[in-house]
Amino acid sequence: MSMDFIEALNELEREKGISKDILFEAIEAALISSYKRNFNTAQNVRVDMNRNTGGIKVFARKLVVEEVLDPRTEISLPAAREIHPGFQIDDVAEIEVTPRDFGRIAAQTAKQVVTQRIREAERGLIYNAFVDKEEDIVTGIVQRQDLRNIYVDLGKVEAHLPLNELMPNEKFKHNDRIKAYITKVENTTKGPQILLSRSHPGLLKRLFELEVPEIYDGVVEIKSVAREAGFRSKIAVYSRNAEVDPVGSCVGPKGQRVQTIVNELRGEKIDIVRYSDNVEEYVANALSPSKVLEVQVFEAEKMARVIVPDYQLSLAIGIKGQNARLAAKLTGWKIDIKSETQAEEEFGRPISDGEEMPQDSVSVD
Repeated sequence: MSMDFIEALNELEREKGISKDILFEAIEAALISSYKRNFNTAQNVRVDMNRNTGGIKVFARKLVVEEVLDPRTEISLPAAREIHPGFQIDDVAEIEVTPRDFGRIAAQTAKQVVTQRIREAERGLIYNAFVDKEEDIVTGIVQRQDLRNIYVDLGKVEAHLPLNELMPNEKFKHNDRIKAYITKVENTTKGPQILLSRSHPGLLKRLFELEVPEIYDGVVEIKSVAREAGFRSKIAVYSRNAEVDPVGSCVGPKGQRVQTIVNELRGEKIDIVRYSDNVEEYVANALSPSKVLEVQVFEAEKMARVIVPDYQLSLAIGIKGQNARLAAKLTGWKIDIKSETQAEEEFGRPISDGEEMPQDSVSVD
């Protein structure tokens, strides 16, 4: 090995953070295998690589014994003492056996080891860079698509976006720019594998965190998210500051903040509701855009019976039960919806004089 090689290792340590000592140890281990393979020997050997000059020596390690049964691994005491007079029985003597043309083999082996370690180090750096971005949003460029995945270039690595993680009717072409949510980062034998999603509720949550400064600063908190990607979502928000309106903060001036998110999600409808510790209020808000007359809470069953005006029944339930389903998912309560007429017939009494409960929510199409 030359001094140029040593300088190259120093450069790798500086630029890529790969420890020079680890490289030396890896090269020495690889050279032992190369020596045994190329010189067809079963000897127990040690390879020493000079850290300053790059010089390489191979030493056969033999056990000092009284009677030699295997000369490949054993040496007699008299022979050992010719090397050094201090040897005793059961000591290990080292004899230099460096082949004359071993330098060529060593150079080739060292190059392979360094190349492999550089690849491993780069994979490690990429993994470390993206593992901290799990449950975050990234932007990439669509490269290609097969029957199962869209492959997205994130700069240093190609991520997988499974087709079942797309929103319904969503399609992308080569070179399209795409925002997606990182669901998982795995360190595999083939390098880091990054899985993306466009349908995960976390995408909606992170979009609001990025778009609404009050959420980013921690003044407004997202309490819950329920999403049926591509159709409708509900997000419950709460303000730690009584003077800050959490719903208004998410809507933004002239609706700009939420509209930016709606556009990113290809027109997905979003209901922004105020979170409340009062279950009746929270459930009523969650059923937006429907109006609510009364909410009856059954703690033991964790169920809420909601009574709505007759003309609001279909809106409260939603298409194929979507609005009620999302409200239940958002609040964590089972929700039973009845019209005012149904409730009066069942319970034999008027419902809240027909007055609607106050609600704090905004629905954006």
